[in-house]
Amino acid sequence: MPLLISSIAGLSTVLGSVVIFKKWKREQINKFITFCLSLSLIIMIGISITELIPEASLSILIRYKLVKGIFLAVVVFAIGIFSVYFLNRKIEKSSGSDLDLYRLGILSMLALMLHNLPEGIVTFLSSYQNMELGFKISLAIMLHNIPEGISIAVPIYYATGSKKKAVFMTFLSGLAEPLGAFLAFVFLRKFITDTMIGFILVFVAGLMITLAIHELLPKALKYHENSYILLGFLLGILLLFINHFVF
Repeated sequence: MPLLISSIAGLSTVLGSVVIFKKWKREQINKFITFCLSLSLIIMIGISITELIPEASLSILIRYKLVKGIFLAVVVFAIGIFSVYFLNRKIEKSSGSDLDLYRLGILSMLALMLHNLPEGIVTFLSSYQNMELGFKISLAIMLHNIPEGISIAVPIYYATGSKKKAVFMTFLSGLAEPLGAFLAFVFLRKFITDTMIGFILVFVAGLMITLAIHELLPKALKYHENSYILLGFLLGILLLFINHFVF
């Protein structure tokens, strides 16, 4: 049952790809892309600031105390930042009808795979100890996995024109969560520590915040659809509020 819960939570990213099956008029496409990008970047920044960093900081500071804990967390966060630039160089060698969008989709997929892996571990371990807590955590994960799926599917689809590739990329990202649960079940139950997960979460936070500010925001602004940027921001904030205070 814990493996099933983790799988459902992770693969909910695929639900985000449903939006690409709606036929948009040509004049609506830029508005739609702008809205999706702004929604995604708020979700990424919000999750990093309200969930990943606080949760990670607590476990790291408990283990290493104040000064050393902050230093190590900053170093790992910086590694996450520079990982975006490293991945950018690698992805620029790829081809696509819109390289900017294609790069965004691939970077989002990689960032969210790294994000989903420890989420799967946390969901599994929580469900393994307390099924009710596991359900609660999985609902919260599903709530933010859907817009994360949008952040992958929309850029990939409009860069390549392939719905199959867009859906597959979101599926691949979501698959990291049950993979994390499986690893926890088979290998890590006795060895994984809160500190280990903490460092992973700090790294992912650095990666996601950099991706949101350095990649998603400039691309959203490029279309000059300010009202749809605002709409994406507001919906993202609402989803974060529901996720944080309801679940």
